[in-house]
Amino acid sequence: MGAKYAIGVDYGTQSGRSVLVELSTARELATAVKEYTHGVMDEYLPDGTRLPPDWALQHPDDYLQVLTDTIPAVLAQADVSADDVIGIGIDFTACTILPTYADGRPLCFDDDLKGNPHSYVKLWKHHAAQAHANALNAKAEEMGEDFLARYGGKISSEWMFPKIWQILDEAPEIYARAQRFIEAADWVVWQLCGQEKRNSCTAGYKAIYSKTQGYPSNEFFAALDPRLERVVDEKLSRTIYPLGTRAGGLTPDMAQKLGLRAGIGVAVANVDAHVSVPAVGITGPGKMLMIMGTSTCHMLVGEHEQIVPGMCGVVQDGILPGFAGYEAGQSCVGDHFEWFVENCVPAAYQQQADARGVSIHELLSEKAAALRVGESGLVALDWWNGNRSVLVDVDLTGMMLGMTLLTKPEEIYRALIEATAYGTRKIIENYRQHGVEVNELYAAGGISQKNPLMMQIYADVTNMEIKIGYSSQTPAVGSAMFGAVAAGKENGGYDSIFEAAADMGRVMERTYRPNPDAVAVYDQLYAEYETLHDYFGRGANDVMKRLKVIRAAQRVG
Repeated sequence: MGAKYAIGVDYGTQSGRSVLVELSTARELATAVKEYTHGVMDEYLPDGTRLPPDWALQHPDDYLQVLTDTIPAVLAQADVSADDVIGIGIDFTACTILPTYADGRPLCFDDDLKGNPHSYVKLWKHHAAQAHANALNAKAEEMGEDFLARYGGKISSEWMFPKIWQILDEAPEIYARAQRFIEAADWVVWQLCGQEKRNSCTAGYKAIYSKTQGYPSNEFFAALDPRLERVVDEKLSRTIYPLGTRAGGLTPDMAQKLGLRAGIGVAVANVDAHVSVPAVGITGPGKMLMIMGTSTCHMLVGEHEQIVPGMCGVVQDGILPGFAGYEAGQSCVGDHFEWFVENCVPAAYQQQADARGVSIHELLSEKAAALRVGESGLVALDWWNGNRSVLVDVDLTGMMLGMTLLTKPEEIYRALIEATAYGTRKIIENYRQHGVEVNELYAAGGISQKNPLMMQIYADVTNMEIKIGYSSQTPAVGSAMFGAVAAGKENGGYDSIFEAAADMGRVMERTYRPNPDAVAVYDQLYAEYETLHDYFGRGANDVMKRLKVIRAAQRVG
């Protein structure tokens, strides 16, 4: 049997990308990226309808464009025969949901709903359902629901049911018309193979689903709102498929559009962070993977389920079969730095970068690297997009302490990097304090390969060696691996993700080791971060939330 290939499609916040991977060697033969035509809609809909604060929407047609643009492109680049491509896998940012009809048609495709924000995709970072998340958490505590503990004590506004409840409250006509609320990941798989197959990863981490207990009871949903009593049976599905399952075969119509063979294996969908774990070769407990992009997800597996306050969730078989999969995360990492360079860097710095032919990020990183640890006198809180772990509170905001009239842009830039490293250390220490081992640290994603300063800071702040994933497109490679599992060994693929990881999981030779002198100073700075973290994040001073209330009132006025 000749060489066989699989395609992984990774849907991010701003774009989607396809990677064509040669099985057994994990060689990435071609990559193609498609920026979303509509981008992230956080201010206006395409027709000009203005959006309130904390909204983040997308257009599902952009997801189809990713398939039709990038898959033919990677086939052409690699000059590979479609006959040798045996499987395809999908991963997505989550929780990202959309309302559809029973046949999968999105409501926002209807002309009469193009101006209704609730008919569109709600992206993972849509935070306007926070009031509904707060109410859900309060009711779950009141009723003694044990599912709360599996999710660190709080259900996030980023997850499925707060978003659905917001639709019901604010646009009941959309709720009534929608016959399905579905993760965008599962929706794309539906378009590929013609079958609605919901995956265990998003169901477990984002829709309060348990392999042993199912969804919360109808009585719980009725207690939230009588209209929600049968939301699972009427709008979702109780049939959930494990990771590595074949969702179906590629439909003839899609095969023609993509230039692939009809009937090749389509894997059930996955989440971008979770699918990355086997791609770096992790197949057992105690090894944390940071997937670093616009946000960071911290993935970890353990032998047993432990209750860890503030984690995003623990799901049996949620990452790898046979293990409890733990997720934590930071809502603002790459977004942090992008905000800074777009809004706070003087023109002279941009001119200097242009003159040298480097990016503004490269220039700032170079200047920041010349600073000694602690030299700036700054410490920041990494909450520009709320706090996902361990406080689980999207109403928290960013903060920078210690600025003077002598503060330079590179000092602020470095303080923002350090803040994200402190947030990761907080997550690691929280796991350890609650009985979950974290013995090794891995990183993947563009930042891990492009910013040596940032990775060294993370090594120094956490006092851990960091291994870097080999691929610059780790989620897409992980998705391709699951696509190969969906194809099966008889077709040139694999019968388990562990077999695929043994062949295809890789890290770079270079690692980042902590510098003892830097570690000592960062221990001091981290202690200050912790003080601020608890003061502003645990209720001693809710000024951040009070300011948001004032802002919202003035914007309405």
